[in-house]
Amino acid sequence: MVTTFVHRNLPRLLLQARESVMAHTRPNLRTHGLSDQQWRVLRVLGEHGTVETGRVAREAYILGPSLTGVLTRMERDGLIRRERDPADQRRTVVEATAKGLKLVEKLSHTIEAHYAWMEKTLGKDKLSQLYVLLDEIIELEQP
Repeated sequence: MVTTFVHRNLPRLLLQARESVMAHTRPNLRTHGLSDQQWRVLRVLGEHGTVETGRVAREAYILGPSLTGVLTRMERDGLIRRERDPADQRRTVVEATAKGLKLVEKLSHTIEAHYAWMEKTLGKDKLSQLYVLLDEIIELEQP
């Protein structure tokens, strides 16, 4: 029996679009010894400074148990440091080290250049529309 779907497979298309964009970024990450997850953590820390680990997990889309391993490797490599939150000893906060921030700065140039190329190729209006539509889908699907 074959099932006929009316709509295209949106989750697959979103994954395919992500992989297409990451195909430009990933080689540069690997050159610097970073995984996709490590980059997402560094980007969060580069944008927000010192962040509680739960927020890092949410913003970097990494499950808690996986985040622990990622942070352990990043701490070993001198990219981040963790400490107890002075305001609440039950929580842990993370911040990028000078080495981690230098890497964020370095990688941001090539990533921003790729986004500028996308904006030039698609057009500013289309890229803006894409961001708006993605934000609307995210909001629509919130529990």
